[in-house]
Amino acid sequence: NKAPDFELEDGEGNKVKLSDFSGKKVVLYFYPKDDTPGCTKEACDFRDKISRLKSMNAEILGVSNDNAESHTKFKNKYHLNFRLLADTGKKVSEEYGVYEEKEKFGNRYRGITRSTFIIDEKGASKKIFYRVNPEQHIEEVLHAVQK
Repeated sequence: NKAPDFELEDGEGNKVKLSDFSGKKVVLYFYPKDDTPGCTKEACDFRDKISRLKSMNAEILGVSNDNAESHTKFKNKYHLNFRLLADTGKKVSEEYGVYEEKEKFGNRYRGITRSTFIIDEKGASKKIFYRVNPEQHIEEVLHAVQK
């Protein structure tokens, strides 16, 4: 299936479209919140493996509902070397089916379910990971991008 195109702003205020990456693989990952333990683990793993992903013609795009200012702080604090996109309107998260009802400590709320989409050079979704465990996720992604 063709991955839905979108346009979101990164932490520097630049407009980024999925279609900008035609001819490259894209690791499009959705995460709940900047600077939280699981999201930090996941982002730092991507940071540390970026050279391997780039050697496979892949770009990393992280998406959360946090704003651009939050993304900039998160990116600077952990020296992240890829783009974080602000989906403050939740449109892209909803379109990709990752903005869902969740429950924590008996409280129900809506938020992003940690998920990753591996998109090929022609814009098709090749592999989707839902409800990602950030502890082992980087190895799953490397394997999927390599295929």
